[in-house]
Amino acid sequence: MRLAKPRIEAVPDDKFTPDQREVVASFLKSGRMLNIFRTLLNAPKAAKGFFPWANYVLSRRNDLPAREREIVILRIGFLCKSGYEWTQHTRIALNSGLNEDEIARIKQGASAPGWTAAETALLKASDELHKDHFISDATWTALRNNFSEKQCMDVVFTAGQYTQVSMILNTFGVQLDEGQTLDPDLKGF
Repeated sequence: MRLAKPRIEAVPDDKFTPDQREVVASFLKSGRMLNIFRTLLNAPKAAKGFFPWANYVLSRRNDLPAREREIVILRIGFLCKSGYEWTQHTRIALNSGLNEDEIARIKQGASAPGWTAAETALLKASDELHKDHFISDATWTALRNNFSEKQCMDVVFTAGQYTQVSMILNTFGVQLDEGQTLDPDLKGF
């Protein structure tokens, strides 16, 4: 975690304004009221605009299969040194078909042994987008050899969304949710 305490406090349930409650009504109903959502409520109009795009990236409208999407999200979260993001999406990745060994190897990137050509392309694309905000011709060709044009677009959309999310989490100091443990490789950042 970059910060030991929040710069922007998460809004507690008993302090929600009517506007804030409206923005997170679906999260309250589902019981998934995470610290990231509570923090974003400090800017309810921004949160209201943010949630539909975030929902697209995590939905079936994103043509990347959940497993492949989580490879991109975890790699971006790790590169951005976002302890919160990594922690949240490790659980999601385990439910999306990745195993603990694969999740650990995501930290090493495309050079780690055992990746398929498609997975290597996803990891390289994530690295290039993080470093240069651009996917090279060679990596784009590798993506296109394994994914549809729409899926390749969704790689960029997913990496971009989770770069932004990591920036928000790191800078605002969003703390882990209750019961979560920070990955030791992300301590001290």
